[in-house]
Amino acid sequence: MAKKLTKKQKAQYEKVDNDAIYNVDNAIKLVKECATAKFDETIEVSMNLGVDPRHADQMVRGVVALPSGTGKDIKVAVFARGDKAEAAQKAGADKVGAEDLMEDMQNGNLDYDRIIATPDMMGIVGRLGKVLGPKGLMPNPKLGTVTPDPAAAVEAAKGGEVQFRVEKNGIIHAGIGKASFAEDALRKNFDAFVGAIIKAKPSGAKGRYVRKVAITSTMGPGLKLDLADVEGTQAAKEADA
Repeated sequence: MAKKLTKKQKAQYEKVDNDAIYNVDNAIKLVKECATAKFDETIEVSMNLGVDPRHADQMVRGVVALPSGTGKDIKVAVFARGDKAEAAQKAGADKVGAEDLMEDMQNGNLDYDRIIATPDMMGIVGRLGKVLGPKGLMPNPKLGTVTPDPAAAVEAAKGGEVQFRVEKNGIIHAGIGKASFAEDALRKNFDAFVGAIIKAKPSGAKGRYVRKVAITSTMGPGLKLDLADVEGTQAAKEADA
């Protein structure tokens, strides 16, 4: 049975032409207008890529710093000892520890958006592979979450850094800000995110890499974007150079 739309949702969807292809600026403006929930909705971008991540040479994974931030309070846990643990705490980490933090996570306390570890802590963190791996929380040096400078990693995570990883069906998505953000702030974040994805194009990708792009808010309708406009952004051009 089809889900019944509320009056507010009907009004939102009436603003959107499902068959239309929008340029980025118009889409951002419209998606903000459709974000009428009582909370500050997240603006999300989804990209359908021409890759099969089951093959190692077609995996798309990385991290990007959004210039306007995410608007989200990121909760960070850090595995570190001594001076590095103290520095991470001062940088704003929500929880810092070693064996005690491992035991806490083994007991099911995994309410974190990012987990960071110093290299010497990976022997401890490795025991959590079965619980952290499925949640995408396992520290990884390629993502900057295994680092000798955990304080800097905490600051980056809190300051608007976003991790991305393509799913098995070739879809990659991330929040690029909040509906309360100004249009130009969302545009800057959009350009940075798209540029990072294009820059991360794997060697095994064949044919068209970026196939579809859409933008939406948490509760609003999705808008299809003009690929020529998406790939024509300055960030995308620089990433593809």
